[in-house]
Amino acid sequence: MNRAFLDQYHRIEREHWWFRVRGRLLSDMARTVIPSSSRPEILNVGAATGRSTELLQSFGRVTSLEYDQPCVDYCRDVLKLDVMQGSITELPYAEESFDLVCAFDVVEHVEDDTKAIEELLRVCKPGGLVFVTVPAYMSLWSDHDVVNLHFRRYQKSQLLQLFSQGKLLRATYFNTLLFPMIWLARRLGRLFKRRSSSLKPDNEWLQHPVTDWLFGAIFSLERPLLRNTDLPFGVSLAVIWKK
Repeated sequence: MNRAFLDQYHRIEREHWWFRVRGRLLSDMARTVIPSSSRPEILNVGAATGRSTELLQSFGRVTSLEYDQPCVDYCRDVLKLDVMQGSITELPYAEESFDLVCAFDVVEHVEDDTKAIEELLRVCKPGGLVFVTVPAYMSLWSDHDVVNLHFRRYQKSQLLQLFSQGKLLRATYFNTLLFPMIWLARRLGRLFKRRSSSLKPDNEWLQHPVTDWLFGAIFSLERPLLRNTDLPFGVSLAVIWKK
């Protein structure tokens, strides 16, 4: 993972339509469960190139963890963010250390997802929140999942089974309006894929200002919907759990 790749991913996390709108949706969801008068201690697991940490800093004091050492070094050296190297299955923190524990699109990268959720709950204070997002539906499995080293995609019931204590506050799919198009594109991609073709993540196809604006505008239409209701299906899934 060289500097050029990290520079590119840093740009994608801040400019690509999916990351832009997802960040706003996650911030909206966080505002519904975090009292405006509080400044919680937050753990962000899976900092990547720092965008999720920057978003969470508007809510409280953020401690960031990232598994990949090159990303850790990038956040420290380039972004001046204090990020620790570590694994979600062995979090280097004491029990009941944080008011809010976040793992945005991380659990799907872990073979032992039960252990990952157990660790998120372990370091969460009683009465605190665990906020997790994952990709949804194995029917959407594609080269994007292979390239990004995913072990699985989830249905809501599968993800909720991993939580063993506390109560559910929120479970919703999102990226719903684009679901039919994405499902069709991935089915056709598998049907017509050539064996010699290289694997590419989704963010490397259809990169154009017009499509970026169009997909972002459609995805953004879900923001007012998600403020008032949980969506029944989508490309991604979010869960907020109270310990």
